[in-house]
Amino acid sequence: MENTLGPVWVIAEQVDGRILAVSLQLIGRARKLAAELETSVEAVLLGDKIEEQTQQLFAAGADVVYLGNSPDLAFYQPEVYTEIIVKLAKERQPGIMLVGSTSLGRELAPLVAARLETGLTAHCIDLVLDENKILEQRVPAYGGLLSIICPEKRPQMATVARGVFPKPELDGNRTGEIVPLDVPEEIPRRIRTLEIIREELEGVPLESAPIVVAGGAGAGDLEGWREIADLAKVLNAALGSTRPVVDEGWAALETMIGQSGKMVSPELYIGLGLSGELQHMVGIADAQVMVAINNDAKSPVFEQVDYGIVDDCGEFVPVLIEKIKEYQREDV
Repeated sequence: MENTLGPVWVIAEQVDGRILAVSLQLIGRARKLAAELETSVEAVLLGDKIEEQTQQLFAAGADVVYLGNSPDLAFYQPEVYTEIIVKLAKERQPGIMLVGSTSLGRELAPLVAARLETGLTAHCIDLVLDENKILEQRVPAYGGLLSIICPEKRPQMATVARGVFPKPELDGNRTGEIVPLDVPEEIPRRIRTLEIIREELEGVPLESAPIVVAGGAGAGDLEGWREIADLAKVLNAALGSTRPVVDEGWAALETMIGQSGKMVSPELYIGLGLSGELQHMVGIADAQVMVAINNDAKSPVFEQVDYGIVDDCGEFVPVLIEKIKEYQREDV
């Protein structure tokens, strides 16, 4: 693709006809980037029976929506979605393409980038323009932030998780142009979705939980992790984790908070046995009160929280659980 500024694109995502929050958040950031570049914001929306959802994208700041609306697009198909987006991108020449760091986006974005022979930065926590109007894609690295640029190839592509950017104020009076897309029939489909069975998630959802209890490798072992999980249950809190906990197999990937996990904005965050690495801490946005328990008094996590307790999690957590239960019994 030519080295052109081009429009700013957002690959919008919907589930059962509901536009995901991350897509609206990305349109909000795209609006700011487009204003600096003096270009337009364009969204790509694929699915079935989703004509009405285009208005949400306009209200968030999109000027144009490329709409693939067909029963063949009701379920996400990587080969089909990739073919449609790549063909359209080659025709329209976007300068920037933003994708949500969702399960869909994490698969789709690299497929599109490879076909367009361009770069892709995953799990960005900020997007700004430098003095040459090149997109700085910022990710946590080496205890700080690393800026990645794609100076020649286009589009400049980045994935961003939900909650990194705020949701824009929606303007219901905004309108825009809808460009219908054809669904190519000749695309070879090695996989077809026959049925989707929704998993019933247990516990409090991380993204909306007022209290989050997060544990790290300092849990020690599976039994120590279970004690942290018990604390979350007693507090009616969501249970979060760090990458080492997931790698050990103590918790599912869906519990991971941070750069490559989920973003949380709780009223109370309690971190147990974690060091406070930036890759995890960037996933905590605007927590009102943050507490950390770690047996290392020099742990970096204590520099990032409101209250710090130097103690061993294995000894501290059972005592805390018992004290909370005593308080709850007295309060009945």
